[in-house]
Amino acid sequence: MAAITIRELTKVYPGGVRALDALDLDVADGEFFALLGPSGCGKTTLLRTLAGLETATGGTIVLGDRDVTRLQPGRRDVGMVFQDYALFPHMTVLDNIAYPLRIKKQSRAVRYRHAAEAIKELGLQGMERRRPGELSGGQQQRVALARAVVANPGIFLLDEPLSNLDARLRLEARTFLKEFQHRLGVTTVFVTHDQAEALALADRIAVMEAGRVRQIGSPAEVFRRPANLFVASFIGSTPMNLLPGTIQGGSVAVCGVGLPIPDEARAQVRDGQEVVCGVRPEYMEFSTEPVDGAIGGRVSVVENLGGSSLVTLDVDGESVRVVVGEGFETQFHAEGWASPRTGRVLLYHDGELVTGGDGAGRPASLAKDGGRG
Repeated sequence: MAAITIRELTKVYPGGVRALDALDLDVADGEFFALLGPSGCGKTTLLRTLAGLETATGGTIVLGDRDVTRLQPGRRDVGMVFQDYALFPHMTVLDNIAYPLRIKKQSRAVRYRHAAEAIKELGLQGMERRRPGELSGGQQQRVALARAVVANPGIFLLDEPLSNLDARLRLEARTFLKEFQHRLGVTTVFVTHDQAEALALADRIAVMEAGRVRQIGSPAEVFRRPANLFVASFIGSTPMNLLPGTIQGGSVAVCGVGLPIPDEARAQVRDGQEVVCGVRPEYMEFSTEPVDGAIGGRVSVVENLGGSSLVTLDVDGESVRVVVGEGFETQFHAEGWASPRTGRVLLYHDGELVTGGDGAGRPASLAKDGGRG
């Protein structure tokens, strides 16, 4: 096992495309760490640079106590699982798993013994003689994991390994992957664009945009206290309500009502200041009757989420979303009122959370500077 320390890591492609922009990152020994962000944010480039498949333009990468910035991939002691699994179609499961040890010139007996142990560990008994084309997507994923495990690397690098699975298999594989990583205790960096995967699997998450880290924190921290408007709009299966407001007389004027200013923000805002008020739909209450301090509008959409529903109110052109419980019924264009739960309002100014920290215990200025440090 090994910790990962990255300092000022930069990757510039021909033509001046800056995929990684002086990025700083620390991953603890044994941690399950997720790189989360939209397509093109640099997360896969970062993973490939860690593996040595891309050459850094600048900066350093330290794995454990070794500077591996200029080392070849085979000397970095990392195991990587690719999005398409990259199994050899002409090889059996046993030979695919044993292949890394073959490259290391281990004897046939030794590599097959270790491959058999990995097969047992990942529940692949009875499939040793099959070829990848005879396996399901979930089974191929386990073979790819077994191949990464057999060399006993200090670090696992996982590049969206669940994205090719159907919804049910993805849930099963997610549970398996979390249990497997916890059992091995290997430092793991997991790339995904799926926030549900990141929130469910990771000990900590780095949310990336345009080659920079916008926030680092636990799943609870990045969900409950997004450090900036990018993270606020990106994280959450139901979009956060981000409503324009103005500080007026000790409250925030939003959609014609006054909402309380969060205690932590009172000393940092002034009367007349324009802000963005953020409240997650999960932290809103809905009523069909007028409520003091509630935002009133008309129901424009009701989306059934299974155990709950997402109600969208049209408030003078602004959309306000509320998650309501099972059994809720309403009519299209009916009147409704939404109010945030106590302590759940967040304020943003100039795109940054108005607070003494970014939800990860660091000054807000660091979040604004790309999460360095």
